[in-house]
Amino acid sequence: MSKHWTPPSHSAVLKGSRIRRDPARVSKIRRDPVQLERKKVERRTDEEEMLFGVLGVLLIAVAVVALILGAAIFTIIKVADNGPPAGHFGQCYNENGPNCVMDGDTIYVAGERVEIAGMDAPEVLDSRCAGERSRGIAAAVAMADLLSSGPVTVSRPFRDEFGRDVRIVQVKGKDVGKAMIRDGFAQRAGKPDKWCG
Repeated sequence: MSKHWTPPSHSAVLKGSRIRRDPARVSKIRRDPVQLERKKVERRTDEEEMLFGVLGVLLIAVAVVALILGAAIFTIIKVADNGPPAGHFGQCYNENGPNCVMDGDTIYVAGERVEIAGMDAPEVLDSRCAGERSRGIAAAVAMADLLSSGPVTVSRPFRDEFGRDVRIVQVKGKDVGKAMIRDGFAQRAGKPDKWCG
């Protein structure tokens, strides 16, 4: 028969390990279930998500429109500050301003269209041939130079013998129509034109 072996009991004392650390103690705090319910993050509904998305897009759109309007207003103010002087006449097709020359016998004064009395000049936009267009451009340039050379006065409108509403325009007291005819840029009103012949 064999004897049952019982090993001797040794009580070993374990030293603190340099690698293993004591676990942190968790204190048992009683938590209120109502507070836990409040801390839960609630998910928004699909309708709320869509509403917030639409509001975000609208806010961005309003910001972009405000930026564009601000830039436009700044540009308009800057152009107005740096615009041509009051007595300056440029060409209507390339300058913004109240005073400009459309062609040799049509101008704008303070934004109002003025047909000059007593003369006909070659057309630029409605020209019938290349020669008329070239002469029309030369007449428009000469008119702009003449009108920019001094104070301009414009009479009240009246109807000439050809049924046109015209005005007498003067620079430094001299008739602009007569000056343009004298310099060869225009001819007397009513004569058959020679611009393409």
